[in-house]
Amino acid sequence: MKITKYLHSCLVFELNGHKLLFDPGKFSFAEGAVTPQMFADVDSIIITHIHPDHLDTENLKKIAELSKATIYTNMEVSTAIQKAGLNYSLIEDGLYNIGPFKLEAISVQHEPLLDNPIPQMTGFIINDKVLHPVDSMEDKLTNYKGIELLIMVTMAPFANELRIAGFADAVQPKQILPVHDGYAKDFFIKQRYQNYSRHFKQLGIKFNEIYKLGDSITI
Repeated sequence: MKITKYLHSCLVFELNGHKLLFDPGKFSFAEGAVTPQMFADVDSIIITHIHPDHLDTENLKKIAELSKATIYTNMEVSTAIQKAGLNYSLIEDGLYNIGPFKLEAISVQHEPLLDNPIPQMTGFIINDKVLHPVDSMEDKLTNYKGIELLIMVTMAPFANELRIAGFADAVQPKQILPVHDGYAKDFFIKQRYQNYSRHFKQLGIKFNEIYKLGDSITI
């Protein structure tokens, strides 16, 4: 399973020729390096929640038109994208098979934000190997302790490094894929990722220092 990063929290999972796109949000498209045309060959799309750094309705519509991919999402997101004329397949808690991917959808609590309502958000266990908690660090997610890969928020207005690292320490994945870093310039991300890498190395956890467009890992 190959996982490619397209800035911030936009990821493409690829297995047996099937491409599954997660959260093409506004931060990924903000500077023009990422375009909808880059996702013309995706087979399926998942939107985890309504926040604009995970959902860019205008570009999502373009991707859907180009790729003819099915959009999978929760009720709150579906209400928003319906207004743009987008079709979707509703995902609630439970198991789903999308191409070669087995997805366990789980309702997760978004971390608190200043003067903002908490959105409905859906996290995923992917092929029993990947925990994608999106913007959540709920205690219940430590039930997946020892999982192969944790997709980990690395910087956000709702968390600091101590909170983030403490959550990952509790999950104890074998590897970490960092996301949610579209707020920062490359020189800052590189410096912080080196710090994370040193911290997790002490625990025997591999921190994959990827942040550039098109960087990928294979598990």
